[in-house]
Amino acid sequence: MHEGPTTRKAVSRESGNAVAFAALMVGNVALAFGPWFVRLTDVGPVAAAFWRISLATPVLLVLAAATGGRLLSSVRGLGWILIGSGVLFAGDLAAWHLGIHHTKLANATLFGNAATFVFPLYGFLVARAWPTRTQGLALALAAIGAALLMGRSYQLAPQNFIGDLLCLLAGLLYAGYFILMSRARQTMAPLPALGFSSAAAILPLLVSALVLGEKIMPANWTPLISLALLSQVLGQGLMIYALGRLSPLVIGLALLTQPIVAALVGWLYYGETLGVADFVGAALVAIALVLVRIAPPRPLPLPPVSGA
Repeated sequence: MHEGPTTRKAVSRESGNAVAFAALMVGNVALAFGPWFVRLTDVGPVAAAFWRISLATPVLLVLAAATGGRLLSSVRGLGWILIGSGVLFAGDLAAWHLGIHHTKLANATLFGNAATFVFPLYGFLVARAWPTRTQGLALALAAIGAALLMGRSYQLAPQNFIGDLLCLLAGLLYAGYFILMSRARQTMAPLPALGFSSAAAILPLLVSALVLGEKIMPANWTPLISLALLSQVLGQGLMIYALGRLSPLVIGLALLTQPIVAALVGWLYYGETLGVADFVGAALVAIALVLVRIAPPRPLPLPPVSGA
């Protein structure tokens, strides 16, 4: 019995999605170490973001060129999208890095990934489809898991409020960055898209760090190099690769793996406590991810827009 072309395409697509999902998870784990590296730096928080991008951008562009792509020609028609995504990402990193110093690692990572729910909403609006029952259940479980991951720690530390707000702002900007990058990924390979977007973030971050009067030049480069290579090159590189292959719902829910890893880092290195709520929240997030992976149901169409 021979496989038809449709069967082969389905198998190939499923295999590609599995690789993209693995890349997404590894990327999220790499990104979860970002707050730890930021705390280890001896420069200002926005300056740390500046060095993260400045050190990573040449590496990304060299890797993009090495893959054989035509860098400049690939940007044609996408210049403003890439610049806009870079500016949004600069705002995301600036707000997030400032917030990291005023809240717990898990809170910073959770609020900084508010795109968990905003980006899937964008995906449903673009597809003009309501969430199905399975998707709705996954979102509900993820929301409960997210609340459990941050609820107890916030109640015990109300002084985290300003840091949480900054990280929430970062999360909203991050969602905007994802929306623009998803448009760029429709025609661009991941490395050129990330490389040019990162380049657009350098100047806004440098200006912001200078305006805030932060220390710019480090005495210890190790945390900054680690931040650039692990968070930007590896973490964001894998995220943007997955962005062109997986749905906004899967991308969004997978972001919740970051506060889980960050909570473990905070527990191991900073003595931040973990309780039953943290483990239950992590389990609910894991179940939500399994639901959107093993049972991608048929979307329900939205009613037509009047006048369309």
